[in-house]
Amino acid sequence: MKVESYVLLFIGSFFGIVGLTYWLLSYEDGGTAMLVGTFLLGSVPGGYYLWWSRRMTPRASDDPDATMEDGAGVVGAFPGSSIWPFVLGLGATFVASAFVFGAWTLAVGLFLAIAALVGVIYESRRGGLV
Repeated sequence: MKVESYVLLFIGSFFGIVGLTYWLLSYEDGGTAMLVGTFLLGSVPGGYYLWWSRRMTPRASDDPDATMEDGAGVVGAFPGSSIWPFVLGLGATFVASAFVFGAWTLAVGLFLAIAALVGVIYESRRGGLV
């Protein structure tokens, strides 16, 4: 994870320098705010990955002397497919649309979001698709 953290920290540093230069030369707030956001999008996960990479055992991809056999084995457990993330995204879309189209989309969106929350909880307790 060290390589990933270094790449993200480089991206964050680059956009931090560009944002500072942009602000000093233009005094424009909108572009500076976007560049600060880009700086944070690189620095925050990069710092988190660097923090975790120092506390965990190195992966085979982090070891320069590793062989192909060192990376073999179980990668991890992945959850099965589920409809509830799609339902939650649809509910969030309706909630955001309430700013434009009115309160009726807020009601639909909240209903879908609550249904997705209940569905995820029920599915995780039951151990399968609902």
